Amino acid sequence: MIHINRHILSNGLRIVHNEDNSTQMVALNILYDVGARDEDPEHTGFAHLFEHLMFGGSVHIPDYDPPVQNAGGENNAWTNNDITNYYITLPYQNVETGFWLESDRMLSLDFSPQSLEIQRQVVIEEFKQRNLNQPYGDASHLLREMAYQNHPYRWPTIGKEISHIAQATLEEVKDFFYRFYAPNNAILTVTGHISFEETIRLAEKWFGPIPARPIRKRELPSDPPQTAIRRKSVERKVPVDAIYMAFHMCNRHHPEYYAFDMITDILSNGRSSRFIQSLVQEQKLFTALDAYIAGSLDEGLLHITGKPAPGVTLEEAEKAIWTELEKMKTQPVAEEELEKVKNRYESEQIFSNINYLNVATNLAYFELLGKAEMINEEVEKYRAVTAEQIQETARKTFIPENCNILYYRATK
Repeated sequence: MIHINRHILSNGLRIVHNEDNSTQMVALNILYDVGARDEDPEHTGFAHLFEHLMFGGSVHIPDYDPPVQNAGGENNAWTNNDITNYYITLPYQNVETGFWLESDRMLSLDFSPQSLEIQRQVVIEEFKQRNLNQPYGDASHLLREMAYQNHPYRWPTIGKEISHIAQATLEEVKDFFYRFYAPNNAILTVTGHISFEETIRLAEKWFGPIPARPIRKRELPSDPPQTAIRRKSVERKVPVDAIYMAFHMCNRHHPEYYAFDMITDILSNGRSSRFIQSLVQEQKLFTALDAYIAGSLDEGLLHITGKPAPGVTLEEAEKAIWTELEKMKTQPVAEEELEKVKNRYESEQIFSNINYLNVATNLAYFELLGKAEMINEEVEKYRAVTAEQIQETARKTFIPENCNILYYRATK
């Protein structure tokens, strides 16, 4: 059980705290409720651009990294379609440095043409390396465009195309910052060797003076239920063929989310999972096969990706996957198989929350979902899933009209 303290500053910043004196370190995690889904369709990639810009200098601190290093700390950040997350870890003696650094870049960045150009080139290069010049790098773009017609999940976090970042102006970047990077649109979690009283004192001192900003209510376009299978085939210079399948599923808040998560574990998590045991080891139809969910806050996708073994066509590979999915629809999962998956999740949850930094990150995420205390309820929610629920979820989900299929063929 993780003990949680909370406080809200007058400017709306939510503070969640957990004291852990088994370490001499402190973690500060700031989650901003902004991701790629909040971007304009003609100006994509901005949330990811800000992941980099936030390290390019703030209003009073020209360079973020030297003070971190001088204080014996480490920091990093990541962005996805839903959120942007920053963290810094420091020895407890130097923890005020973290509050100073994070509050200054929440107050305002150093919006200079030079800083924008430097980070713009970093992001463009990353786009090229990960999505244009890497084998299968554009698969996410292609699959999202198929699966989503209206919702902004139809482009990945990196952005829809390079030109959106290449042509971004300083005024557009400033506007994006002041719309989303605000205390009343953020969650600060503080964990490790620090008391709740000290946390509040430092938060009030450094974050308290930052004014709240007007945050528009999020109103995103939704997609109607898919009614027919969607297919696409491309040819690329890649080592081997690959198949990508995506099925629509519920959002992260829906009770059925846990059944979806467990379905992918049953299919592909570990050597004894169904895909690996049947299609990789026994029938030798695939060299690699995986199933996973994106974990999206809005209605998401259940992904299946695989590389057929030499001599196996994509059509044969797809047929084998459907056969395996049909078993999930028609045959209840054995209690032993279900228990194994539940035990694995419980152990992963326990080990994940041993580390003070993981606790900081997880608490921020659950606070965004509803309340940080939900972290203590997750294991029981997985434990409560029944074989009947899994079968019913599979029956509704694994149907052709709910499926998007991408054949990624290697150029002969």
